[in-house]
Amino acid sequence: MASYYETLTVSPKASRAEIKSAYRRLARKLHPDKNNGSEKTAIAFAAIAEAYEILGNPKQRAAYDKRMISAEHLNGDGDSLFDSRNSHAQRWRQMVIDHRFNEIIDRMVAEERRESQALQKFIFPVVALFVSIMTVAIVRPDFLFSDFIGRLFSEYYFVTLVRIAVVVLFVVGTIIIVSRVREAFDRYTYYDDNVHDSILDETEPPTRRYSRYFMGTLLVAGIVVCFGIGLTIGYVFQLRSLTSPYLFSAVPQLDMLFYPPIFVLIVDRMHGMILRGESSRLTLFCG
Repeated sequence: MASYYETLTVSPKASRAEIKSAYRRLARKLHPDKNNGSEKTAIAFAAIAEAYEILGNPKQRAAYDKRMISAEHLNGDGDSLFDSRNSHAQRWRQMVIDHRFNEIIDRMVAEERRESQALQKFIFPVVALFVSIMTVAIVRPDFLFSDFIGRLFSEYYFVTLVRIAVVVLFVVGTIIIVSRVREAFDRYTYYDDNVHDSILDETEPPTRRYSRYFMGTLLVAGIVVCFGIGLTIGYVFQLRSLTSPYLFSAVPQLDMLFYPPIFVLIVDRMHGMILRGESSRLTLFCG
């Protein structure tokens, strides 16, 4: 009888992403709607759906792998050391099984950690973007292209240098935002016109819960709402009167476009440093 890994044509050491990819590729190929309701392909489709239901769930996959390991070593013809009734051989066999099972658990934990980090790489920049948009809407900065920067730096050379630096940081921050959003869309969203991958949708573990249209609309709505809330707070409390008019403008200024991506860039870099530090400590601890 073929194992679930053979059914999905993946290695027992395949990552969760590889398993998802293999399942979706086979599901599109074997979907009954694309094969005129063929009974043969329907049976094959049900088999890959069952395999993915187990292998797509980390806990069920770990339990399945443990059963496979036990069956592999305990169901031989009696000539193998693994089939020996010798107490020393049995203890050694159990050590091998425990070692393999620990490898499975370690792989599962590593995959969950990668999934968590991938989600964080999207959540942190998006939250930073929303917060920074609300902040600049409250503050309404008028610094970069006003006379204030000229007074702060008497030399025109320094004024130009500061403006170039801000523009460069803005471009880099914008690239970071686009990159993180694209990665998240590729990982967590689906196209609205995709065919259903399972004839029993309720039994399929959710892999991509949101459509690209929905997530895109949610991001745009978040930006608009944060901007509106920021402007409301700024005008209601009249923050412009509390400090220099060079920092608070009566109306939104061009400066407001530059600072959110720069803030996102800073948060993303700081988060990356934290993740690298955690990975280094984990490697040192495990080593």
